[in-house]
Amino acid sequence: MTKPEIHSNSYINREISWLQFNARVLQEASDERVPLIERLRFVGIFSNNLDEFFKVRYATVKRIVDAGKAGKSELGGIKAKELLEIITQIVIKQQSESLEVLDAIQKRLEDENIYIIDENQIDSSQHDFIKKYFIRKVSPALVTIILNDLVVLPNLKDSAAYLAVKMGMLDNKKQFALIEIPKSINRFIELPKQGDKSFIIMIDDLLRHCLGYIFNIFDYRTVSAHMIKITRDGELDFESDLSKSFIEKISDSVKHRQTGDPVRFVYDKTIDKDTLEFLMSKMGIDHTDSIIPGGRYHNRRDYMSFPSLGRTDLLYDSIEALPIKNLSLEASIFKAIEHKDYLLHAPYQTFSYIVKFLREAALDPQVKTLKITIYRLAQISHIASSLINAAINGKSVTVSIELQARFDEQANIDYAQQMEEEGINLVFGVKGLKVHSKMCVIEREEGKKLKRYGFISTGNFNESTAKIYTDYTLFTADQRILKDVNKIFSFFETNYKIFRYKHLITSPHYTKKAIFKLIDAEIQTVKNGGEGLIRLKMNSISSYSMVDKLYEASNAGVKIQMIVRGICCLIPGIPNMSENIEVISVVDKFLEHSRVYIFGNNGNPKVYISSADWMTRNIENRVEISCPIYDDSIKQEIIETYNICWNDNVKARWLNASQENEYKINDKEKVRSQFATYAYYLKKLEN
Repeated sequence: MTKPEIHSNSYINREISWLQFNARVLQEASDERVPLIERLRFVGIFSNNLDEFFKVRYATVKRIVDAGKAGKSELGGIKAKELLEIITQIVIKQQSESLEVLDAIQKRLEDENIYIIDENQIDSSQHDFIKKYFIRKVSPALVTIILNDLVVLPNLKDSAAYLAVKMGMLDNKKQFALIEIPKSINRFIELPKQGDKSFIIMIDDLLRHCLGYIFNIFDYRTVSAHMIKITRDGELDFESDLSKSFIEKISDSVKHRQTGDPVRFVYDKTIDKDTLEFLMSKMGIDHTDSIIPGGRYHNRRDYMSFPSLGRTDLLYDSIEALPIKNLSLEASIFKAIEHKDYLLHAPYQTFSYIVKFLREAALDPQVKTLKITIYRLAQISHIASSLINAAINGKSVTVSIELQARFDEQANIDYAQQMEEEGINLVFGVKGLKVHSKMCVIEREEGKKLKRYGFISTGNFNESTAKIYTDYTLFTADQRILKDVNKIFSFFETNYKIFRYKHLITSPHYTKKAIFKLIDAEIQTVKNGGEGLIRLKMNSISSYSMVDKLYEASNAGVKIQMIVRGICCLIPGIPNMSENIEVISVVDKFLEHSRVYIFGNNGNPKVYISSADWMTRNIENRVEISCPIYDDSIKQEIIETYNICWNDNVKARWLNASQENEYKINDKEKVRSQFATYAYYLKKLEN
């Protein structure tokens, strides 16, 4: 079988693919099958995603342009400058669509007697409430900057929203000002109900209503306020000051992010031209930058926190996280997993098992050491408190904490400092590599020997995200696997040595080679007259070498099924290149986050759970692990839940060359995979 021709048209640009993922999020906001307030929250997720995209990905491409490079090879055959223009056009179109979606949702809210009003719709009773609310809560929190030709504009905060105010003075001059919309106050203010009608005003419009109070010392004839927002480069820049600890350098760098180069300027498209030109001049923004005309309101990410108003009928039904069959939270987890492996599938099953494992380790006198990797901690973390508890009880605790987990640096920094104070041995990864693997191992004294117990996960050890991210965690006392886990911690301490692992697949040294070997085995199966099968589930695939290998397998006749939530640079279904590859993406109530690799292996499947997506950074620039599943019942459980997701014909979209996010529709019985997966685990308990 000949190898496929690999050329520039073989890949979808990763930035464009990511924008199509965010379009799927916007589809959820427009989907009338989604409860109404949840639709508003998807608008918030869409907007928040876009902010992070500009801080990171757009900023990266912009740096390539600013450095005078074409960047064609890294960008899937598109020149960097051309890509910036394409991104801007896509974003302008998506922003316009999101405003239409928002308007439609607000009309539907009115059908439910929920009214979001502006400053022109306030009645006399609401005026009194708003005036008191402004004086008591809002006015003390305001930062107002008076501008004129002589004043140097201070650095506007990254992703903060501002009202740009223009006053027409009695002497016919103009006076400009900026009001920073305070983040310390909820964006959505609930006004007193009137009968069965609920009213909400956004703080932006409350401020517009109160402009007279804010600027009462000025003699003006007219006053207007329009929203603007600036997004800055989110890359961390490190000082070379040798007197500072690594924690201090990261902390300083996070603060300096607020003054990074601007990469996007969004403004209300109805703003007066002279106001816009004045502000752009003050901020040093020219028309070659990404300037996005938008609607009346920015920072729509705040819709993620839209109040529920007690309307549970307009929200998703809450689910009660289930227990794992035969694994009790009231008995020793160590004793249970000594005899058998157990699998936790969050959020369908309760994250409490992970906390229970660490609490038990902290209290058990026979536990001598505890080692864990931390990537994103919750703001209030029971994981961190359990580790501190273990150290206080005299255990030797080692924590590899990733201080550069993007946009979660501050929470990790705060907990790292607490852990350091309690004598925990902190490991800040390996120079040039992020530690993204999710693993824990403890050593327990049993007789004259030390026995290991632990867990390996696809997800972050974070109580908050465990309620909305789908992830697998394997609890095991398999000494073969845990011996390899221990070696990875040894690598953190002596990273000049490259260890060999018998069971785990690890990045950065072995992942590509090991995955290629597994793919080659499926190709060989086809050559021998059998059926080759590869089934993958991941967040993103953007590594061209991994894509090329899948193209090679497809050309050899291997059937490949992929569930990819986000970026997919691979183009499926192209004759003589990828005709045996199908790719779907599921976006629904929960965020699909688990990574699973299944290889047919002549009818005896090899199954792995992994922390690694198939992106260059995960394969070459991070510490990642893929863990084999040896327990047959768990292997079957992962395959069955993969099947449920693959058979989704309600919330699955086809990913293909058209990039149109068409829903996967067929005549089969309706399967909404996330709801079906919960039913699967309920049935398991009943049986």
